[in-house]
Amino acid sequence: MAAQTVFRGSLTALVTPFKNGALDETAFRNLVSWQIAEGSHGLVPVGTTGESPTLSHDEHHKVVEWCIEEAKGRVPVIAGAGSNSTREAVSLAKHAEKAGADAVLVVTPYYNKPTQEGMYHHFKAVNDAVGIPIFIYNIPPRSVVDMSVETMTRLFELKNIAGVKDATANLARVSQQRHAMGPDFIQLSGEDMTALAYMSAGGHGCISVVANVAPRLCADLMTAVMKGDYATGLKFQDRLTPLHDAVFKEPGLAGAKHGLKALGRIDDEVRLPLMPVTPPTGQVIREAMVYAGLLNSLDTPKAAARR
Repeated sequence: MAAQTVFRGSLTALVTPFKNGALDETAFRNLVSWQIAEGSHGLVPVGTTGESPTLSHDEHHKVVEWCIEEAKGRVPVIAGAGSNSTREAVSLAKHAEKAGADAVLVVTPYYNKPTQEGMYHHFKAVNDAVGIPIFIYNIPPRSVVDMSVETMTRLFELKNIAGVKDATANLARVSQQRHAMGPDFIQLSGEDMTALAYMSAGGHGCISVVANVAPRLCADLMTAVMKGDYATGLKFQDRLTPLHDAVFKEPGLAGAKHGLKALGRIDDEVRLPLMPVTPPTGQVIREAMVYAGLLNSLDTPKAAARR
């Protein structure tokens, strides 16, 4: 399966920069270019980290288009196309395909609380509407539903279902899904802290929030473990552990935006009902960035180090 070699490593779940309430196109394009220069293996615009629930459809479309234009085919783009409305998910996926996305990421329908059969038909509808790979985003803590391994196995029989972004935090799932669907089913961790362990059980990469702030370190960790060098991967993990904790003390995307602001890359503006991180959390994030070597001091950005 060709896609297996494409969707690997550290794929950044991009934040969406705002300025005075509006999309900040310049900051977003610069973020995309910087991510690629720092070695990120792929980009995921307008997932939930990109604040997709508070973007209009027009804004959602624009961010996908900007990401694809700026990436220029240098890394794969997996466009967020999730919704708890099947019609809306189909529409977003169709737009992503037309815009040139390499794949789409579709979350299990939240709030509605569909059955396993309902989830199957939701993803089948998206599968039938497009001709690019589809990743299932399974995140029970937020969507309140957990797609079973059995349902995922049924979906993998469809032509476009390529893999999963697994944010269950249940490391047993990697092995269970690998056993049920084989090594061609692409398994991407949806949780930064356990991504290293996820890879050891057969994962192919991580769709990472922390990679917004530490793209080089996250990419180097994944590059090492993809070569089987877990000792080097563990060294990167040790540097990143405080940052993994700090970014998620409050909603992760707000934490990532705070870190990017500390690096002088974007504003930390978010849309209600989310809020920028509180000063104490901001302090912890900056301290973790100093520990990781991303800041020289609590106030001074530094070039991201490879080692």
